[in-house]
Amino acid sequence: MPGIDFNKLRAEISIQQVLHLLGFEPNRCRGDQWYGFCPLPGCRSSFTSSFSVNVAIDRYYCHHCHSHGHQIELWSAATDLPLHQAAIDLCTRLNHQIPWIQRW
Repeated sequence: MPGIDFNKLRAEISIQQVLHLLGFEPNRCRGDQWYGFCPLPGCRSSFTSSFSVNVAIDRYYCHHCHSHGHQIELWSAATDLPLHQAAIDLCTRLNHQIPWIQRW
């Protein structure tokens, strides 16, 4: 299976794009920090602001289910796919070219 340049992919796809695909609507925003309900399946947060996203650095954390990471890890957690397959699926959904690692 060919490799994916995850650093390039994270530089090209923002966490906002992933949040949009997940239908996330923040309850409140403080600059680059957004708060709202956790969009991950299985997280039944009773706290309105349990999910926190820093859009400047493309990182998220849920204070209820303790899921955390960058945008590709968020898509992986939301779709229950392994990271490699989640990256391919995300690129497909966003009509984005997959940054395959070129072998020499």
